[in-house]
Amino acid sequence: MIDYGLKNKVALVTGANNPQGIGATAALAFAREGAKVVLVYKKIFREFDQDKVDRNGKDRYYAANAGDADIVESKLRELNADYIILESDISNENDVTEIYSTVMKRFGRVDILVNNAAVDDENGFDTIEKITQHVIDETFAVNVRGSVLMTREFVKRRGNYGRIINISTDASQIFAGQITYGASKATLEALTRSIALEVGKYGITVNCVAPGPTQTGWIDADLEKAVVPLIPMGKLIQPEDIAETVLFLASDRAKMLTGQIIKVSGGHAL
Repeated sequence: MIDYGLKNKVALVTGANNPQGIGATAALAFAREGAKVVLVYKKIFREFDQDKVDRNGKDRYYAANAGDADIVESKLRELNADYIILESDISNENDVTEIYSTVMKRFGRVDILVNNAAVDDENGFDTIEKITQHVIDETFAVNVRGSVLMTREFVKRRGNYGRIINISTDASQIFAGQITYGASKATLEALTRSIALEVGKYGITVNCVAPGPTQTGWIDADLEKAVVPLIPMGKLIQPEDIAETVLFLASDRAKMLTGQIIKVSGGHAL
């Protein structure tokens, strides 16, 4: 069993209310390593069929993202984790300041930041022919501005240990059908490199994990049949696969690894 040396480190993870999501899975992985964890989330309300939330698909996914973090919290309690859960809006500068102030009062520092929170348009308006100003503004507000604000505050309040891990997508460079979402993630990858150069002098590393098709509750049986043939490894990526990579990047084992975009995609979108 790998010891990542994360015991008593303070890890802040955004976008962590979906129990099957990457954020929640990463937070629980940190807790198992003995880290203190901070979960930040914002409810996203979309219509869903309550009768279909018992199986993977958009209804389960929408329901999870519209809820609070109670299921994730129950798992943290089972692990006897030391944690904070905050419902907040990372796209708002004042909220970001309040998030860090709350964490500093409780834990005194933040050692690891995982910028996982993201939004996208599910109404078909994220193509060049249908794009709206609202979709552009909302997507970049969270995926880019929110991540930058969270990162800026992390650097301002830096301690003796610093790891920043951004979550992108393996198709960020070419994402037809979701052009704004893809562009926002490509921007996050560019920011990863630039910020890594700026904060290296503080001993802070900045890296990015770009997942391939990951089962976060969204992919139903029909979509899985269509997607799996496009993955050379022959199966969907699981949130745990992403979490393991995040743990490594957060550890001292990755102390000289910075400014990198790591695809965890089973060979998809290489």
